[in-house]
Amino acid sequence: MGREERLTKPEQYALVHNKGSSWSSNLVVMKALPNALTFSRYGFSVSRRVGKAVTRNRVKRLLREILQQTLLQPGWDIVFIARVPVASANYTELERTIESLLSRAKLLVGKHEEVYLETN
Repeated sequence: MGREERLTKPEQYALVHNKGSSWSSNLVVMKALPNALTFSRYGFSVSRRVGKAVTRNRVKRLLREILQQTLLQPGWDIVFIARVPVASANYTELERTIESLLSRAKLLVGKHEEVYLETN
């Protein structure tokens, strides 16, 4: 995930938080807002309530890894807000949760588009 694919400024987070649509699960809340770019950008919010720095960084690393493995629709700013139970979740649980949220938001690339992207 390159630098251009990240939300870096507080104003970007605030815009998605205030104007974006929201989907939630017991582990993560996802907020998404369309942008005018040809790629999607991601941000992560993991508060101190989740755990100490080691735990918070682990959660962010897992989320980044899951998003690298997932094909998404371009043109979205997405913020993932971790809830307290995420600290004890394993990779598989977190992956299922993220894919479920993205699917409910209709941000996953469909099977037919996947094949098209692989051949081009």
